[in-house]
Amino acid sequence: MIIDDQHYDVIIVGTGAGGGTLAQKLAPTGKRILILERGSGMALDEQNRADVDVFKKGRYRAPEQWYDQAGEPFSPQTNYAVGGNTKIYAASLVRMRDRDFTAVTHQEGTAPEWLFNYADLEPYYTAVEQLYQVHGDVQNDPTEPKHSGDYPYPAVDHAPVMRPIVAAIAQQGLHPTPLPMSLTRQADDPTGDAEVFGIDLALKHTNVTLRTSAKVVALHTNPTGTEIKGVQAEIGEQSMIFNADIVVLACGAVNSAALLLASANEKHPHGLANKSDQVGRNLMKQQMTVIVERGAANNDGVFPRSVSVNDFYWGDRDYTYPMGHIENSGGLLQDVIFAESPPLLSVLAQIMPGSGLKQLAKRSVGWWAQTGVLPDPNNRVYWHKKGKLRYAYEVNNFEAHDRLVYRWLEVLKTLERDSKEAKPSGVYPRGEAPIQVVGYQCGTCRMGTDPSTSVLDGNCRTHEIDNLYVVDSSFFPSCPSVGPALTIMANALRVGDRVCDRLKG
Repeated sequence: MIIDDQHYDVIIVGTGAGGGTLAQKLAPTGKRILILERGSGMALDEQNRADVDVFKKGRYRAPEQWYDQAGEPFSPQTNYAVGGNTKIYAASLVRMRDRDFTAVTHQEGTAPEWLFNYADLEPYYTAVEQLYQVHGDVQNDPTEPKHSGDYPYPAVDHAPVMRPIVAAIAQQGLHPTPLPMSLTRQADDPTGDAEVFGIDLALKHTNVTLRTSAKVVALHTNPTGTEIKGVQAEIGEQSMIFNADIVVLACGAVNSAALLLASANEKHPHGLANKSDQVGRNLMKQQMTVIVERGAANNDGVFPRSVSVNDFYWGDRDYTYPMGHIENSGGLLQDVIFAESPPLLSVLAQIMPGSGLKQLAKRSVGWWAQTGVLPDPNNRVYWHKKGKLRYAYEVNNFEAHDRLVYRWLEVLKTLERDSKEAKPSGVYPRGEAPIQVVGYQCGTCRMGTDPSTSVLDGNCRTHEIDNLYVVDSSFFPSCPSVGPALTIMANALRVGDRVCDRLKG
């Protein structure tokens, strides 16, 4: 084992929404910062693919196996590269609603209150929208919380195929709203991500070092177990130890928890920061169902997402509990989550020639229905015997999601009946995102004031280890119906302020 002779002020493990955003925040401090990323750089032609091979080749699977609750192996759809999962996400960056930060009553229970409220995070939301060049419009959504500033760029125009559809939705008394999108405004790399707006900006500072193909496998504490003294990474055939005053995990909710559990020692026999037995528990990911309007309208299959509908976010006329968020999928030849899900196109991909599949995709329009879930300590990740990472997960909050799906089907049927532009399809293939889709994961190291029931404090520092922070979605105490990416980024800036204050001291 090689011990690196450099001492760093901060080590950040992971380069996605949390790690990449934090890196650019800390870089101007002049402190020595090391960023460790288990993947490497990702070629432009591999990012956000837009062709039938998205269906055919099972792209963007991690080169490893996790195991479900029954012990069956699966390859997770998660991306190990500079920029993490933001290299393959749809770049929609939506704010959590203000009520999402409170104790929210659902039919099956109450989602816990966060340790900070929307007003506390709002300045950081605005800062991230500026940093990630978000294109949007705050005017139309009745659930959109207050913004202290406008989006830096106007909303993305709807693709021609979507314009009459959006108009027809509005005619039903609903509020279709432009979807906030991160865009670079560069022709060769249009989608904004944590490499472009995080890591690349950080590396402009000479005090920042990035090591790629560096898989962190263990964290080592001092003899008393109160501080991290070494970060062990496998780089090629070598095992190396790096040390720093502050260590920040940003590996994703599953991998950050897995790393803490794998780093158990005499002072932390059940895993680092796990005296509460909460590390790995309360794993959450949204219920996500894709709905396909088959043959609805001709399109090129590669147009961007551009519209969301939140009229049912907090319920509807027949259901007083939260239901969730709707957004269009964009062209079906570029949605990597859709390609994993089992509606008609995904099934046909196994038997249909590429040309036929492409034609079917170019005549269809897709929608995502997204519903939050409740934390459950039995939903967890943990190491099983023989080093197998077990992903034990049972979905909850079923009725809310079912109601959202069927409510949206009513909207589509009315739209096709009344609109001259849309062709009635009569059949709406739909399917839920399967277990291997883990990009919207959260929980596993939830924050709280009580060290006996939580892992992190309000600043996302572990209760038990003074110099260890977590800035990915692990800290979420509840799971909203909108995607977590923007909230992860905003929280990384918030935690970054606390780390900067500590570095000054």
